[in-house]
Amino acid sequence: MTSPAYARDVLQWHIGAGVDETIGDAPVNRFDLVSAPVSPSVSPSVLQHSSPPPTRPADTPLGPSGEEAVKSAYELAEKASSVEELRLALDGFDGCALKKTATNLVFFNGDTKARLMFVGEAPGAQEDRQGEPFVGPSGELLNKMLASIGIERSAVLVSNTVFWRPPGNRTPTPQETAVCMPFMERLIELVDPDILVTLGGPAAKALLGETQGVGRLRGRWFSYETARMSHPIDATAMFHPAYLLRTPSQKRAAWQDLLSIEDKLSD
Repeated sequence: MTSPAYARDVLQWHIGAGVDETIGDAPVNRFDLVSAPVSPSVSPSVLQHSSPPPTRPADTPLGPSGEEAVKSAYELAEKASSVEELRLALDGFDGCALKKTATNLVFFNGDTKARLMFVGEAPGAQEDRQGEPFVGPSGELLNKMLASIGIERSAVLVSNTVFWRPPGNRTPTPQETAVCMPFMERLIELVDPDILVTLGGPAAKALLGETQGVGRLRGRWFSYETARMSHPIDATAMFHPAYLLRTPSQKRAAWQDLLSIEDKLSD
């Protein structure tokens, strides 16, 4: 018979490995659910394109099912004429395997007419349970960061490049990011913020098309634009609040970035 001490040790080992939720009664081989190989994401949104999505380099194919999922995502997203229609389209979209393991769709929260928009990487456990982005410790820090420059959280819009939580909070695969990107692009087009802020390296790579780390990207301004936008949007990169919680020494840099954003909003 298994002793309580052994069961506790096993539970602690799983928590340490990132398995912090029970999502089924039987194990599932996720490799069986993915018929296409993982590959780099689609061409960065910072480069203009039109639907269907731009042609990918021949040496980085998503595979038949992956390409079809991205094409379907673009077709659904471009039909949405409002944020609510986009939410309904995303809720009915089955092209991302993360939907099968997540508890809730985590789309966005905040003002759909916001001048300032933040985009992170992916939902965590608390976000998955509540269906809202940035509601855990990272969200609390983001609230304080905004308050430091006199901005209420309700006055901005916050989302992620991936709308369902990856199991164990792992990093989303390029294919998972690629199939969600058409909806993110359309969300930005519909909100039309004055400033777009990417939080963390993965979001900067997906939206700004930059491969450098945030430490090299922060403090600089970029132009974000899609083919359907009438004008470019000022965009910049910041450290993710989760990283700042782990590395408090970078909060000074984040404060400088916030001041830069404040100045840009006052222009």
